[in-house]
Amino acid sequence: MSISLENAMSLFLEAISHFGELHVTEDELDWLHQACPYFARDYLDYLRDLRFKPEQVKVTFTPQSEDQNLGRVEIEATGLWVETILWEVPLMAVLSELHFTTGDTDWNYDGQEELAYSKGKQLLEAGCIISEFGTRRRRSYHIQDLVVQSLLKVAKDLPDLGGKVMGTSNVHLAYKHKTNPIGTIAHEWFMAVGAIHGYDNANGKALDLWETTYPNVLLLALTDTFSTEAFFQDFVQDPARARRWRGLRQDSGDPYVYAPRAKEIYQSMGIDHREKMIIFSDAVNLDKALRLKKQCDEIGFQSSFGIGTFLTNDFCSLSSGGREKSKALNMVIKLNNVGGQHCVKISDELTKNTGDPDTVRRVKKIFRITI
Repeated sequence: MSISLENAMSLFLEAISHFGELHVTEDELDWLHQACPYFARDYLDYLRDLRFKPEQVKVTFTPQSEDQNLGRVEIEATGLWVETILWEVPLMAVLSELHFTTGDTDWNYDGQEELAYSKGKQLLEAGCIISEFGTRRRRSYHIQDLVVQSLLKVAKDLPDLGGKVMGTSNVHLAYKHKTNPIGTIAHEWFMAVGAIHGYDNANGKALDLWETTYPNVLLLALTDTFSTEAFFQDFVQDPARARRWRGLRQDSGDPYVYAPRAKEIYQSMGIDHREKMIIFSDAVNLDKALRLKKQCDEIGFQSSFGIGTFLTNDFCSLSSGGREKSKALNMVIKLNNVGGQHCVKISDELTKNTGDPDTVRRVKKIFRITI
C-alpha cells in the first residue's frame, strides 16, 4: 500500500536522522585492515571515531505537475569533503528503498533469487570477471544481500565455468559474506582536483595524487569525468605512468568504440595493451557484458564488469503480469563545489553535463570540446 509523499519525505528525514547512531565496530575494523591493507592505520583510526552528521543534509521537494506527489527531490550535503563524501551512496540507497516500499509497491521478490543465480551463471559461463556494483540504486537492502549471496553461490557451485566473482562494492556485504570489497576511483575525485588545481592536466594531476596515496594498488583509471578524449590527452603525456596503471574504466558513451580507441592510445605510447584491463561499469547487463567480453578477447584486452542496477533493481510490475519493467529511480548525486569553486562533470555523453553552466562552458573550451 502506498503512502502520501508528505509521509514518505518524513520517513526519509527520519532515516537520515538515525545515521548519527552508526559507527564501525572493532571486528569490522580488524577485517578491513586485513581486506584492504592499503588503508593506513591512521585512516582506520579516523573511521573508528567517525560519526555521520545528519545536520549536514538538506532535503527539498519541488512538485512538477498537478499531482503533488510527482516532482523533483533535491538533496544537498554541506560540510568538510572528508565527511560529506560518505553521504552519496547511503542517501541514494535509502531514498530508493523508501520509494519502492512506500510509493511504488507494484512488485515483489518472487523469482529474484533464481534470476540472480541465472544471471551469474551465464556471465561466468562466458568467462566474465564480475563485481557487484549495485548499492546506490538497489531496490532494497534485501535484494542486494540476496544478489551477493546468489553470485557467490554460483561461483562456489560451479568453480570451473571460467569466469570469476571478484566481490562487491558494498563493504558491509563484503564483510558479512566474506568476499572482497571492490571499487575504483569516483568521478568526484577528478572533479575536485580540477576545481582546486585547475583543469590543465587535471586528469594527470588526479592520477598522480591518487598513486601517491595508493602506490601499486587500485590503479584503474576512470576516464570520462571531462570526456575520455580529454583524459587521453593527459594520459599519453606520461607513458611511464600509463605502464604502471593496471587499466581503464569505461562509464559513459558508446562502450563498443572504447576498447579499439584504448588500444590506439596504448600503442601510441609503445605499451602492450594485452597487459591491460578495461572495466565496464555503465548500465551493464547480460547482453552488453557478453558482447564486450567477446570484443575485448578479440582485440586483446583483459576485461571486467561492474554490474549494478541490472542485478539489484531488475523487477517487473505485478499489475502487468510481469510483462512490463518496474523502473528504477532516475537519480544522481555529484560534487557541486569545493572551496567555493564550482565542480563539473562532462561525460562521454557530451550533451549531458553536470554543474554550473558557465563553468561547464569554460571547461569544455579548455578541453576543446565543441558540443
